[in-house]
Amino acid sequence: QVQVVESGGGLVQAGGSLRLSCAASGSIFSINVMGWYRQAPGKQRELVADITRGGITNYADSVKGRFTISRDNAKRTVYLQMNSLKPEDTAVYYCNVQAIRGYWGQGTQVTVSS
Repeated sequence: QVQVVESGGGLVQAGGSLRLSCAASGSIFSINVMGWYRQAPGKQRELVADITRGGITNYADSVKGRFTISRDNAKRTVYLQMNSLKPEDTAVYYCNVQAIRGYWGQGTQVTVSS
């Protein structure tokens, strides 16, 4: 059984920072891409950032220069450091782990107040 568990969400004022973590556990091997997606109320889920096993990163234009994705392959964990947060970053943030198939976490709420 595979588990993907996010942590680190919360309420922060505009301009503040949060760090999200996501750990994969269980029978999951040869993880390739790990990524973060978000879904705001009434909107579709969108890619925020992802990172390959070799460390190649990809960011949505809206977060470039503010968010940094990183991972620890030994711990099967991916992180998202979010700085200079804006109210429009408010959403549920989901972790996605790609191995033989894809796995989603349950999501963590990030709320940025103005």
